[in-house]
This record gives sequence, C-alpha cells and structure tokens, in this order.
Amino acid sequence: MNKKHQDPELDETLEDALEENTAEEIADETPKGTKIEVELEEKKQELGELKDKYLRLQAEFDNFRKRSMKEKLEFMVTAAQDTMTVLLPVLDDFDRAKKNAEDENSAEPFSEGVMLVYDKLHKNLAQKGLKAMESTGEEFDPELHEAITEIPAPNEEMKGKVMDTVEKGYFLKDKIIRHAKVVVGK
Repeated sequence: MNKKHQDPELDETLEDALEENTAEEIADETPKGTKIEVELEEKKQELGELKDKYLRLQAEFDNFRKRSMKEKLEFMVTAAQDTMTVLLPVLDDFDRAKKNAEDENSAEPFSEGVMLVYDKLHKNLAQKGLKAMESTGEEFDPELHEAITEIPAPNEEMKGKVMDTVEKGYFLKDKIIRHAKVVVGK
C-alpha cells in the first residue's frame, strides 16, 4: 500500500495483512473505528450525495425538455397570430360587404365569385384555429368584450348584455387575439 497512515501500528497491521493477501485477515486485524472505516463511511455518504445530485439533475433536465417541447408547440400554434391579426380587417370588410349586398335595398349584389372567395377564406382560417366570437345578446364580459358605449336597454332582461357588436372579436386556438367592440345595455 502506497499511502501511509498517521497511525504506525495500523500501517504495520495493514502491510502484514496485504502480504498474506487475504481480505478476511485485513478485516480481522484492523481495529474497529479506524480511519479506513471512517473514510469508507465518508465515501458512502459522498456517493449518496452524488447519486442524489445526479437524480436531481436528471429530473431538472427532464423538466427542461418537457418545458421546451411545450413552448415549441405553443409557438407553432400561435406562429400565425400576426398574420391572422393583419387579416382581421379584411374579414371585417368582407362581412360588411356581404351584409350590405344581402340588404334588399342594396343596388350592389355580392357576386358568386366573391362569395366563393369569402367562404374559402373563412374556411381556411377556421382550419388554422381562427374562430369568431359570438357577442350580441350575451352577458357583457370585460375579459372578452370592449365596451364602446352604453345605451338604454329596451327591457330589464337586456341590462348588462351586449346589444350590438360593432367589431367582431376573434379567438385563435382558445386565445383571444382581438376583443369584440360592443354596445352594452344599461
């Protein structure tokens, strides 16, 4: 053994035992509570601490991986939000033109081609997760609606409810991307 201990008796005992090459004799001749046992206990404790550190690090990395995956999925879901937000005024214009064309006093009809484009645009955006918010007649909710003005309600039932929707609100995959601008009955 290369390492010399501070206890000369222990060194001699260890050297003698090593010469005979038996582990049993080392254990029998080594006094209990010696430095070897203390070092062994310290190493066991250190090993336990390292195992605990390893398990914690592994759990932390697993949590990081899960969080990263979740963030990537959220990013993919809402990646088109900017594009959708830019298209909302176009949808509003389409809706106004359609409403105007459907009015019986309108001189300007909504052509079949424009109607096909309108339907295709709405269908494609709906497939991407865009959904119009239903507001008229619903209870006013400041989380969903932006009150532009209040008007007297025609009856008690309509107090606190949305009387008219000036500008539709939209959801993108259950996330509000535009609040509905509404008129509320008081």
